[in-house]
Amino acid sequence: MSSILTNHSAMTALSTLRNINTNLSDTQSRISTGLSIASGKDNAAYFSISKTMSGDSGMFKAIDESLTLQQNAVSTARLGAETLVDLAQDFSERVAFAQGGTQEVRDDIQAELDELVARMATTIAQSNFNGTDYVNSNATVTVVTGISRASSGSISTTSMSFLQQDLGAIQSALDAISITSATTATLQATALQNAEAQLSAAVAAATALGIAERSIETQKDFLGELTDRLDSGIGSMIDANMEEEAARLQALQVQQQLATQSLSIANSSPQNILNLFS
Repeated sequence: MSSILTNHSAMTALSTLRNINTNLSDTQSRISTGLSIASGKDNAAYFSISKTMSGDSGMFKAIDESLTLQQNAVSTARLGAETLVDLAQDFSERVAFAQGGTQEVRDDIQAELDELVARMATTIAQSNFNGTDYVNSNATVTVVTGISRASSGSISTTSMSFLQQDLGAIQSALDAISITSATTATLQATALQNAEAQLSAAVAAATALGIAERSIETQKDFLGELTDRLDSGIGSMIDANMEEEAARLQALQVQQQLATQSLSIANSSPQNILNLFS
């Protein structure tokens, strides 16, 4: 039955066109944003998870940047300690050379030792990074290395610790060694033993700082890989498949054209009926 008051064909065509336009708008939005899930209405669970993971990724990246500063500070301290090792080695060798020497020889060597100690002081004073000094104390340094999120949603930080190294104490101990006043073989041997002890302390300090630097570097590498995994996981949940969306866009555009034509045909039906009476 045909009716000029209620055009069922036009209503059906209009409803179809409305649905097609809605789907077309959604598809265009996914293509323009690159996201299949842009808000909670698209998929509440995935949206919530992705936002939480995105927040974690951002925090890991911020912590990684902080670790870079710490790594540079420790690296600078390690360089200072290794330079001190070289100077302490020279110091010990000169003390060893003075063993059994004449007073004149010891006086000349003492001048060399004083110069080495002065160079040590300069090295220690310069072994800081942006004001961060890890070479004049034995205090413990605690560094935040990441975050840990429990299944309940609570969050906590992880950390690592290392000891600063008191290179100043080593320099002071070497400065106290006097070859000039070591007039006996026993005093000379004691001076050499003291120099060797401080050389061992310098080696231990450089080793400890090297271990700390390596630990921070390893953690930075892990954080880099971890954030990549998190970002990839987030993308797999919310990113749009651009190939599928492009194909869907073309299909919807064709459907839109056909639906528009159907609506036009449906709207022309009453006019065709009226033409029969004209």
